[in-house]
Amino acid sequence: MKHRGRHRRRRRGRALRATLTGTALALTAAATLISTSQAAGGDNPGGLTRVTAAAGSAGLRLHEELTDRRTLDSLTRAMGGSVSVHDVLRAADHPMRDQSACDAAETAALPVKPAATRAYCWDNGDAATTQWLPRSVTTSGDAEDGGRWVSDRVILSGWTHDGRHSGAAAGERGLARIAFIDANDPAHLAYRWVLLVTPRAGGSDFDAVRTRLSGMVWYRNKLIVTARDSLIVFDLHRILRAGVDSDTVGRVKGGYSAHGYQYVLPAIGSYRLTGGPCSTADDHAAPCFSALSLDRTSTPDSLVASEWFPPGGTSRPARLWRYAYSAVPGHEGLLATDAHGDVRTTETYRTDATGVQGVLSHRHAGAAETDWYVDRAPTVGGRHGTLWRQTTSGAKAATCAADETHACWGRHTTSLSYWQQTGELWTLTEGAVGGDDDSAADSADGRVLYAVPLDSVDDALE
Repeated sequence: MKHRGRHRRRRRGRALRATLTGTALALTAAATLISTSQAAGGDNPGGLTRVTAAAGSAGLRLHEELTDRRTLDSLTRAMGGSVSVHDVLRAADHPMRDQSACDAAETAALPVKPAATRAYCWDNGDAATTQWLPRSVTTSGDAEDGGRWVSDRVILSGWTHDGRHSGAAAGERGLARIAFIDANDPAHLAYRWVLLVTPRAGGSDFDAVRTRLSGMVWYRNKLIVTARDSLIVFDLHRILRAGVDSDTVGRVKGGYSAHGYQYVLPAIGSYRLTGGPCSTADDHAAPCFSALSLDRTSTPDSLVASEWFPPGGTSRPARLWRYAYSAVPGHEGLLATDAHGDVRTTETYRTDATGVQGVLSHRHAGAAETDWYVDRAPTVGGRHGTLWRQTTSGAKAATCAADETHACWGRHTTSLSYWQQTGELWTLTEGAVGGDDDSAADSADGRVLYAVPLDSVDDALE
């Protein structure tokens, strides 16, 4: 309540400043809009369009498919029982560097406006690898109202293996792993890798999950991540230890191996699009999932999603939508389903912002409608992106003093996550190598995980 009260006072202050300087601001905004280009973060997308017809959201329907509990229990027993998130954090073996220790390419990837208040860089191997791409972020601020998982402050970052430019073995391509980051001491972050797997053979074995981790949300004890045309679900109470160190994924002589990783997280189910395979050629068909985030200001709490289109300046409007989380006992952390196990959207919009890499919805106290924050990737490599705040009334983005454009956000950022307890908006830059279809980050870009107060984002829009 204290944080929301401060936000109301800021809004009153901004209203007063707008009254005193309204004419000047209007002229400046008009000049800025005329001078900007799409490559430089221009092309104001305008307001969101609400999708009201049932046909417009039919392609977004999901069907819940959960793994039999006996299969999961069998795998847990076979691998010696589960370990806790705290156990993984205690085993963290990769220290992160704070902003003062980041190199020039890494700090150059940070936003121009508003400035990051906290920033961290990965250890040297993960900062420079051409085989793995950081794609998503979620935190214990999503998982629990109090911002901690039991007693720990935790950040999760999802990475996907991409061997196209590295000559990697075919068996490595598409692997998905998560950095479990110990964030208890803001000055000394460290992480441990956990490989995503899926149970098979009745729980006596497992295989690798291969997915593009462009979106990820941790809510209660469940972690939901993106696949191309489905969502995959994991249970944070079922982290398992692999006792054999080899390149194999699954059961081996003497136990279980996870491609050199000590910990695995088995999938417990999925949400499959009922409209068939996703399509990037039709914005009315089943979507290819892109970003995910959590909205605690909706009733009930909801999972927010956006769709992905191939880069290259497509003018098709992207859809933004939400699914409600379940309030049924025993179904915690899972989505609300009907009697047939189907999940339907509770709200759907279209945005004219192209290249959407991250999405977040948040309703500020006393606001007439929800704000949607849309992270738009640049169409030219090496440039900063744009963070638009959209409603049905219009769109705003920060204007950078250096070049009078809206390209003020981080370079090639992916994913947005709001930590309600601290008021921080978290994201990360992909950096180091090109992403899907060789279109993402420039080779000179750096990888950085950073946070900006959401109040600062809103202030920068005025």
